[in-house]
Amino acid sequence: MAEQALNLINGVWKRAASGETLTSMNPADIDESVATAPSSSAKDVDEAVAAARAAWLAWRATPAPKRGEILFRAAERLAREKESLAVVVTREMGKVLPEARGDVQEAIDMTYYMAGEGRRLSGETVPSELPDKDAKSVRVPLGVCAQITPWNFPVAIPSWKIVPALIAGNTVVLKPSAVTPLCATRFVQILHEAGLPPGVLNLVHGHGEEIGEALVSHAGVAVVSFTGSSAVGERIEALCGRLHRAVCTETGGKNPLIVMDDADLDLAIEGALWGGFGTSGQRCTAASRVIVHHAVYDAFTARFVEAAKKLRVGPGLEPATDVGPVINAAQKQKVLDYIEIGKKEGAKLLCGGRAATAGKLANGHFIAPTVFGDVASTMRIAQEEIFGPVVSVIKARDLAHAIEIANGVAYGLSAAIYSRDVNKTAVAERDLDTGIVYINASTIGAEIQLPFGGTKRTGLGPREAGGRGGALDLYTKWKVIYRDYSGKLQKAQIQE
Repeated sequence: MAEQALNLINGVWKRAASGETLTSMNPADIDESVATAPSSSAKDVDEAVAAARAAWLAWRATPAPKRGEILFRAAERLAREKESLAVVVTREMGKVLPEARGDVQEAIDMTYYMAGEGRRLSGETVPSELPDKDAKSVRVPLGVCAQITPWNFPVAIPSWKIVPALIAGNTVVLKPSAVTPLCATRFVQILHEAGLPPGVLNLVHGHGEEIGEALVSHAGVAVVSFTGSSAVGERIEALCGRLHRAVCTETGGKNPLIVMDDADLDLAIEGALWGGFGTSGQRCTAASRVIVHHAVYDAFTARFVEAAKKLRVGPGLEPATDVGPVINAAQKQKVLDYIEIGKKEGAKLLCGGRAATAGKLANGHFIAPTVFGDVASTMRIAQEEIFGPVVSVIKARDLAHAIEIANGVAYGLSAAIYSRDVNKTAVAERDLDTGIVYINASTIGAEIQLPFGGTKRTGLGPREAGGRGGALDLYTKWKVIYRDYSGKLQKAQIQE
């Protein structure tokens, strides 16, 4: 029987004002309803933003270490409930259980990390050029944060947004994906029950086309954070630009994994499998392009294809499964359409290329791990984000050519290079136009204590997660304070 998810507005769990609902389904078994949730409207958004605005003055005045104590309690409870929450992630989103545990662990790590920022949130103190005067900068919260999150990391990505916003003294209205409402509800419930005052964290379920713009453009919102498609992200960027509103968008990638002629091929194949088919390719950091030096292209490709064929496709809760389903029927059809595009473009289908329908797989959204060879870097399958278990293998003449191919797309999120030559990896580290570079590791696996984000159409604004240039730069603004205790008028830069 489906569980019930509700909106959280001003500390009260409630249905949508209209009474309408939406349903999330198990992508491994389309007959299983996982949860029902409110299908909200602009009226619910108005109520949530009003609650967040009303709660903000008291929350920003709460000492940051006290805010941190609440988040530490939430992190402790997340750790205790990790397994049960991971099972919900697998049932509702489809990823295999070990990956679902990793999704929740990332939220645990983020919550602990940002809770500690309650005793830092550092600014800068500098000497003044005048006597009896001091000068400093401090971080100041912005107000109400509108946050829109996707389905592929239904616990981790909300944590990237919510927790930094809260520790900085902001209040939040979260609109999670309509496909994974129960995951978001469970996470928000844990934060709320850790002791957040009513209205500090609000949750509004619904479809993006119905309430997304109402939330992003709401007069009571100070900052917007969005993770999702490029088309929607660019729409949000335009709206926020007209409104002169702070914004962060993270909108995808077409990530290259470079394999040089001196690479450890065993290690590179493992990295390409994990990067290409982990989460069924449904990561913005997925290694959807593998760029291989011509001298090892044939050997690498043959071994990579054989390894891909051995991956076991199935429900994520089954221990033997390597690759779970894609999220829904629409995404499944999109991936299959791209496979047909690849064939028509002249790429060579080396394995997969079809829906996986044997036995019980017929009742889910499964696609066999797919590898294309003889891919030209200009083909659509090598340029456009597919977001499924499809990898294109591209031949490169040398390192310079590999980097040229890697940079020759509209995105710039993550890249990887496999080589034993420290000089080659140094050149790649310098010249790859991506926000993240991995050396002898796959394109996935970012850690929360460093900023996450990329270049070009990958997004806009400050980065997600921690560290300098990370989420705290989105959720705070700088205030500079000069205090003159000389008792007389002093004129900076004016010499008399």
